[in-house]
Amino acid sequence: MRTAPEIHARYEDVRHRLPVATAAGGVCAIGSLMDIVDEVDAFVFDAFGVLNVGETPIDGAAERLDALRARGCAIRILTNAASYDRAGAIAKFQRLGMRVEDDEIVTSRDATLRHLPCRHTVRHWGVIAAEADTLDDVSGPATRIADNERDFDAVDGFLFLSAADWSDERQGMLEASLRRAPRPVFVGNADLAAPRDDGFSREPGYYGHRIADGGTADVRFFGKPFAEVYALAEATLPAIAPHRIAMCGDTLHTDILGAAAQGWRSVLVTRDGLYAGLDAEAFARDCGILPDWKLDHI
Repeated sequence: MRTAPEIHARYEDVRHRLPVATAAGGVCAIGSLMDIVDEVDAFVFDAFGVLNVGETPIDGAAERLDALRARGCAIRILTNAASYDRAGAIAKFQRLGMRVEDDEIVTSRDATLRHLPCRHTVRHWGVIAAEADTLDDVSGPATRIADNERDFDAVDGFLFLSAADWSDERQGMLEASLRRAPRPVFVGNADLAAPRDDGFSREPGYYGHRIADGGTADVRFFGKPFAEVYALAEATLPAIAPHRIAMCGDTLHTDILGAAAQGWRSVLVTRDGLYAGLDAEAFARDCGILPDWKLDHI
């Protein structure tokens, strides 16, 4: 799964696990988000492929955010990156030269951790996270899962936050442990892949769907396109009707599908993300996930 067509095809393979939404009537090409400010009160941005590619900011993104704020539009960043806690996510955008206020960012990690307390049967989580993640925001007993096979069997459920340090060998141990004793798996980033400076990375959603394909019934995905993270973002915009919110993203099966399922409008950004260099609209027609608007970059 190294190319955009392969990633798109894999999303179609797991489509039965994704939300269902009615496609927009047609796709309107625009030259700038400023073209639609009279129709949209809040712009919600994906990060990878829209604001940045890996650790590189996309040209003009910071300036566009400020221009939209100046026109009175609310700004939110809705990211599936669950490797950082809230402070770390804000710090990342500041390093990229983007002014982001605390209330302007919503992450799939937020949505995931808010749903952990409801799982009363899980007393001890095994957490798959980046090595630098302190896990300070994970409440209750938790063991970092890595190469110790005994740790896999000792926990009551798994919380998958980052694939940065994950491997096929560790995935094999996880799948074997779940076969021995089925337990809940919470996947904090539903993406299959993300555009990086040197290609596409495998994200937690890729591994989560492998687990679900293997027959583990209790796998829950958080982040786009699933409803919890959209509802969390919408709750920060209580005065704005859903049809006046526009999701700006580069991926049809996450950003665009999830927005449609929530009753939002959507903008497919094509230059730097999943469909970079390809006919993104052809992929949209192929899967029937149609944004309201499309543009090159924000």
